[in-house]
Amino acid sequence: MRHCSVQVRGLLTRDELDRYNALMEVGSFLESQTRYDLAYTVQKEVDLLIQPAIERLKDKGRERDRATQEYLEAKRLGLNDDEDDED
Repeated sequence: MRHCSVQVRGLLTRDELDRYNALMEVGSFLESQTRYDLAYTVQKEVDLLIQPAIERLKDKGRERDRATQEYLEAKRLGLNDDEDDED
């Protein structure tokens, strides 16, 4: 079974995390029984379950990028204002 990243796991809701852990446990058991056909189905469910958390992570990244862009723009404008004051 493939685990999702720590960042994605951190953005799962409590219910999603409980379901994720249960599915991973079931999948690990199925793999230990060499029932890879069934483990594949469980992995697909895990993949569907984590999609909302992946979207939340992407949104968080976009928000961070936007804040960085605003900061850099403000800093650039601040430097231009300082240069104008010196003239």
